[in-house]
Amino acid sequence: MTEPQYQDQSELAGVPDAFQRLWNPHRAAYQTRGQDQVTDEGNCPFCQGPRRSDEQSLIVHRGVTCFVLLNLYPYNPGHLLVCPYRHVPDLTDLTEEEAVEFITLAQTAMSVLRQVAQPAGFNLGINQGKVGGAGIAAHLHQHVVPRWGGDTNFLPIVAQTKNLSATLGETRSLVAEAWSEGAGA
Repeated sequence: MTEPQYQDQSELAGVPDAFQRLWNPHRAAYQTRGQDQVTDEGNCPFCQGPRRSDEQSLIVHRGVTCFVLLNLYPYNPGHLLVCPYRHVPDLTDLTEEEAVEFITLAQTAMSVLRQVAQPAGFNLGINQGKVGGAGIAAHLHQHVVPRWGGDTNFLPIVAQTKNLSATLGETRSLVAEAWSEGAGA
């Protein structure tokens, strides 16, 4: 079989290939704003967050060098972010004290989420740099995403709808309360 010849690239639209695609256009505005607009502490939501109330910023725990908050654009209910207070872009920029708390808070986040939501597993991730997929590349953050069997479905693609069983405020209260009661201990 010979390859079809095309006049220009626009004729390739709709031609099937070997790849499956998951289109999430609703994330584009967040990724673009985060990557292109956040450069320093003055316009960084992770630097501004701790200056506001926990409820306003969705913060569930404040540590010594790092804090934990709900992701404003969660992949799943209970999607947490662990952030250092310092505005640093890379894991290698953390001091030893920050690095220990950064990892310890991710461990505690998993314990708390196990207590309040009984996930079957987790995705943990640190996207480094714009090309590494970081939505906000200028400020290091780690994702702690609870997962359940069958938690992904067709709704975000077909209906532009994410099925979340509680509001961010309700989820923040539940996780913050469990955290303060020592669920992660």
